[in-house]
Amino acid sequence: MIIRRWQESDRPFLRTLYLRARKSSWTWLDSSAWQLEDFDAVTLGEAIWVAEEDGHRMGFASVYENDNFLHNLFVDPDFQGRGVGSALLKHAQSTFTHTGALKCLSLNEGALKFYQRHGWHVEAQGVSPQGDYLLMHYVLKP
Repeated sequence: MIIRRWQESDRPFLRTLYLRARKSSWTWLDSSAWQLEDFDAVTLGEAIWVAEEDGHRMGFASVYENDNFLHNLFVDPDFQGRGVGSALLKHAQSTFTHTGALKCLSLNEGALKFYQRHGWHVEAQGVSPQGDYLLMHYVLKP
């Protein structure tokens, strides 16, 4: 598996992956208004990396680099449980210059456990249009 910077030619696939993965993971939300173009809006101005193996794009992560903020990490449901998310997370963490941050929806229990297994810890709680979330931090190890 390689982790590489995204290219414009990845956009159609990543749009589809983002829509499909949200529908698969965020089952408590009404997805009727979600569109392929949502990917464009949520990654605007972010660094995006793609996990790929044997020509298959398996997932992506996007980061606000100046803030060390992991904004998105989504794995195609067909490739979950194969280390794709871990590889993307490790790569994102390698770009941090100080403590990393992310917000995870409270009802997304699988994602919360995933981040906690990788050393992230809860710092605060908040509310977003998608529901309650937990603000999580990752402290760089010297």
